[in-house]
Amino acid sequence: MPRELLTDWAPKDATRQARIIDLDEFENLFRVFKHSAWRLETRRRFASDEATDTYRQFIETGTADWDAEDPYCDLIRSQTSQGKRVERVRIVDNPPTTGQLYLLDNAKRNSGLGEDIRNLWRSGADRLQLGPEDVWLFDSRFAALLRFDEDDNLVDVELITEPAEVVRYSVIRDAAWHHAVPYEEFAAKLNDSK
Repeated sequence: MPRELLTDWAPKDATRQARIIDLDEFENLFRVFKHSAWRLETRRRFASDEATDTYRQFIETGTADWDAEDPYCDLIRSQTSQGKRVERVRIVDNPPTTGQLYLLDNAKRNSGLGEDIRNLWRSGADRLQLGPEDVWLFDSRFAALLRFDEDDNLVDVELITEPAEVVRYSVIRDAAWHHAVPYEEFAAKLNDSK
């Protein structure tokens, strides 16, 4: 085995120290990525969603009026208009939680920004051994691990640049993306089963 391969890919420290970044630094990752931002979204709910007017509207009516002109939308639209890819696979329980149904409704807005959103049943994710981590992978070069408390509040983001870990997340991405279904198709099948 070439020595440089061992040097480049071997763990650098047996007790890797977490590099925590704040939410402004995390948001900036969406401004500076070069070609792809991909997410594995594993949560059953997000406390931050449940505090919004759109969530209340969704609970009352089964759909929400999504604002496609907020800063997140402007940022993602500007990136996808440059040919950059923003993709995600959302893991969904059977039956889906209210939070997962809310995000399935939200996929209409986000796909309109140029995101490619797909869904995968949790049983399929378990079979593929994707794991429970909620993570963004940027340019296949670094990952942002979203860490939540027991009440589903985002508490911090760990930036991961260790090559072996980035490759692990890339393998997860490849398996998840291959088996996931475009959100429109997933939603249609879900509605047909009701």
